[in-house]
Amino acid sequence: MDAITPQPRAAWIAGRAEHGASTFAVTHPCDDTEVATVALPDDDQVERAVASAADAAPILRRAPAHARATALEDVARGLATRADELAELITAESGKPLRWAEVEVAHAVAALRSAAREATRADGELHRLDSDVAGEQRMELVRKRPRGPVLGAVPVHCPLGVAAHTVAAALAVGAPVVLAPDVRAPLAALALGEVLAETDLPEGAYSVLPIEAMKVTARLATDSRFAATYAGATGTTTAVVLADWPDLDGAAQRIAASATQEAGQGAHAVRTVAVDAAVADDFVAALTDAVRAQPTGDPFDPAVSVGPMATAEAAARLAEWLEETTSNGAKLLTGSATEPTLLQGPVAAEPVPGPVLVVSVADSADAAFGLAAGSRTGVFTRDVTLALRASAELAADAVVVGDVPTYRPDSVRATMQEFGVERVTVLTGVPL
Repeated sequence: MDAITPQPRAAWIAGRAEHGASTFAVTHPCDDTEVATVALPDDDQVERAVASAADAAPILRRAPAHARATALEDVARGLATRADELAELITAESGKPLRWAEVEVAHAVAALRSAAREATRADGELHRLDSDVAGEQRMELVRKRPRGPVLGAVPVHCPLGVAAHTVAAALAVGAPVVLAPDVRAPLAALALGEVLAETDLPEGAYSVLPIEAMKVTARLATDSRFAATYAGATGTTTAVVLADWPDLDGAAQRIAASATQEAGQGAHAVRTVAVDAAVADDFVAALTDAVRAQPTGDPFDPAVSVGPMATAEAAARLAEWLEETTSNGAKLLTGSATEPTLLQGPVAAEPVPGPVLVVSVADSADAAFGLAAGSRTGVFTRDVTLALRASAELAADAVVVGDVPTYRPDSVRATMQEFGVERVTVLTGVPL
């Protein structure tokens, strides 16, 4: 009997599965074993995907909000049904430990469901306005209108989470979306394309194009037909531990897990932590033990928390940064370029992505806040006054008191703000 050669996994061009002239072998980061072969779209297919998105923009913009919400709910349900399969795909292609891949799938489902709820609000909210004319009724109708087609550049370390978040925000505001997953880890995004194919979205509403990251930057990201580009959360995450926090061991465990759980490659991984000098000795000792204790090994093992770096290039950058930083005076408390690592700083340059955490000692709460400059900050304190001061004074977009910042599926609302623009209609003297 003749052997059957599996077909490469197809790309999605304007909602249709298509094969290309060439293929790419996706390999597991731990041992380079082949996971799957995917079809690479050629230039003509990429052009058709982008052109179809531009053509679909006015059609999707006019689609009823309830229809878009239903589609998002259907996609969320489809992903939830395939949760185990998707988690294994994420681990196979990116090396993310299975326990965190399962969390990524759950977050993807939650983001889609959150966007489904937001879609109906985007279609219009009525507000009563004050009028300086006696007896006159004035109402304001605020609608969220899409700016235009959206490009989603999907990174290796979060292959489903970023893809689903992008799709959720784009469809919620009525914008077509072209996903461009890194060709080294495109399988989860392609599976999302399969689920999208089961909805009633118009032709051109979505495409999934496995493509090299450099081509995304050089070609797609500069295409004027895209109104917005999303590639996941940006900025850095930091933490502050103040003297009044009663559970230093607990804080150390939460921070160590955050810093290393995705090999420290996500934007929500804590990169630096500042600790009040009054408790520094005890906390640094607890943090050293917590970082050292993070389970490493086979990412398919449910007990493992820290997997490999997603790419060899990322691992090389991390090793170079560690060598430079320690040679400039940072103290290595535990770890190495291939293990969860803790340095005592401060350090001259911001840590590069990787399972690396830098702890610094501050003489006061104000000094600790100064050392913890980032886009998101966790503040471990029970002092309400200090918590409110942190909220008011830190430059962070999000401050979490008593824990570390994590991805919030309802943050899809903020991404919708990037993809859409508010249109205001004032209704005067219209009976409602």
